[in-house]
Formats: sequence, C-alpha cells, structure tokens
Amino acid sequence: MSRIERIRERLAKVEPDQGWFFAAIADQVSNRRRELALSQAELAELTATTQSAIARLESGGRPPRIDTLLRIANALDCDLSVELRPRTTRGDSR
Repeated sequence: MSRIERIRERLAKVEPDQGWFFAAIADQVSNRRRELALSQAELAELTATTQSAIARLESGGRPPRIDTLLRIANALDCDLSVELRPRTTRGDSR
C-alpha cells in the first residue's frame, strides 16, 4: 500500500469523529461571544458574515473555514491556534 493510500485510509476513518473538534470550537466561540456581551448579529457584523452563519457555527451545523475563524478570533480578541502534530514517527509503517 502506498503512502498516499495509507493517508487516505486513515482520513476515511477519522472524518466521522471530527464532530468533537468542531463542537469544541463552537463552544469556545459561543462562550467568548457571551463573555463580551455580543449578540450573534453583532459578531456577524464584526466579521463580515451573517447572523445565520454564526448560529450555524455555534450549533455545530457546519465546520467553519479557517479565514472565517481568523476573523471571528480577531473580533473576539482571541488568538487562533492551529497545530499539526505527527501521530507517528518517521520509521513507522502505518
């Protein structure tokens, strides 16, 4: 099996489990927005999107794009941290 095939196989197994990741982001956005006493409409205006897009993000209805998350983080006076961490070491034949 080629390296690309192994990666595709691994991704096929991971995708259904991504819900927890997006749910955690949604909770953080919602909590921070409330801490700052902003409505969804106000956050949407600050980030050049719609209130319904913010509602979908907060409900976990749709994974946000990175550029959208960057604008939201900026509006919420937060840093956005995205990190890739290897699951395997170089010699691993997974």
